Amino acid sequence: MKDNSSATLPSRAVILRPQPSGLWLGLAGVAAFSFTVPLTKVAVAGLSPLFIGSGRAVVAGVLAASALALSRQRLPRGTQWLRLAVVAAGVVIGFPLLTSFALTSTPASHGAVVIALLPAATATAAVIRGRERPPLAFWLISGLGAFAVIAFASLQSGGLGVLHWADLLLLGSVAAAAVGYAEGGLLARELGSWQTISWALVLALPLMLAAAAVSAIQQPPSATLAQWAAFAYLAVVSMFLGFFAWYRGLAIGPIARVSQIQLIQPVLSICWAALLLGEGLTWSTVLGGLAVILCAGAAVRVRFRPAPDALPSTVLPSTVLQPAKD
Repeated sequence: MKDNSSATLPSRAVILRPQPSGLWLGLAGVAAFSFTVPLTKVAVAGLSPLFIGSGRAVVAGVLAASALALSRQRLPRGTQWLRLAVVAAGVVIGFPLLTSFALTSTPASHGAVVIALLPAATATAAVIRGRERPPLAFWLISGLGAFAVIAFASLQSGGLGVLHWADLLLLGSVAAAAVGYAEGGLLARELGSWQTISWALVLALPLMLAAAAVSAIQQPPSATLAQWAAFAYLAVVSMFLGFFAWYRGLAIGPIARVSQIQLIQPVLSICWAALLLGEGLTWSTVLGGLAVILCAGAAVRVRFRPAPDALPSTVLPSTVLQPAKD
């Protein structure tokens, strides 16, 4: 019997004990994304939110198209295009635009409060879309982690208070990113991690190019060197390179488990906001940060067992044992 047969013991062991590399890759992606909120706050001080949200996708789309062409990647097939459209709508269009508009009127630390809900949202999307079956312990720890990270971030931003229109935009960005992350993690098992975000960027490129052009005509870009540097990071790292590690980590999975590493992201984001923007950093950061990291560590250690009806497709070489090469 072949080593990669779904009936072999090693295949089942891989499912029950996911590769640690998935967690480390997820952590690398989260570290890259943790600069997104504070650097968006820097960029919106000199550039319009529409230009930031669309322009960063245009730059990343050009890089993605070049990478796909140089490596001669095969075109996605059939329903993969529809699934790429879901990814593009969530992480290329929805999240960047919504967060850019929201951060024009709210501090970066406040944005981190709402975006802290993303791990739980991603896990929920993964359960619905990917047929993952986290045990009750996972949901309890994840809920505790979400509570801890919101409480921690609230201490820094003064609390959510009355729901503002910016909060609605941030909640929309969380929903968009969660769906895009879950679908992208599944699609990365077929296309590869960097290929998935690259095709999504290329698919959204015409729309984003038009939006960037309209924004530039209405309000010609004029920013300082620091603001352009922040925009460059958002375009190259937050919108493109960060997904290389993130989607690969989700592809190795389980998605619901790897997504919980995002609990650390708001902690990092508030630290960067303190360093880059001068937003308050107090003793509560240390205590809150420790609580968040402990919850994240506990969540990723919970064992997952796939649903019986999902086991045969889950152990196929293309999905777990041999992810699509990057």
